[in-house]
Amino acid sequence: MSGTGDTAAGGEAPELPAYAERVLAVAELIPAGRVMTYGDVAEWLEEGGPRQVGRVMALYGGAVPWWRVVRSDGVLLPGHELRALAHYREEGTPLRAASAAAEGHIPKLDMRRARWDGT
Repeated sequence: MSGTGDTAAGGEAPELPAYAERVLAVAELIPAGRVMTYGDVAEWLEEGGPRQVGRVMALYGGAVPWWRVVRSDGVLLPGHELRALAHYREEGTPLRAASAAAEGHIPKLDMRRARWDGT
């Protein structure tokens, strides 16, 4: 993820927008081995939508378990597939075997089993 915790002038971390703080707090609540979609997070917060959550994760998600906030189709985050896959395997997140036609034979998340409802 690109959100690597850049610091502002003076060495202090920049203050996050309130919405970003709420999105990141939800990402931290997701148990190991489970995922929520961008839309699930927005629905749970009753604010924003999948694109807004995705933007927050792209900008600020590097300090939280970003691999647990995912696309609804179970496709791994483009450009970060191998890093995410290592986390999923370490945490025992349910995966679906890649089809022979899948680019790079990268598996997808088994959304039916991996999705967490926030309870």
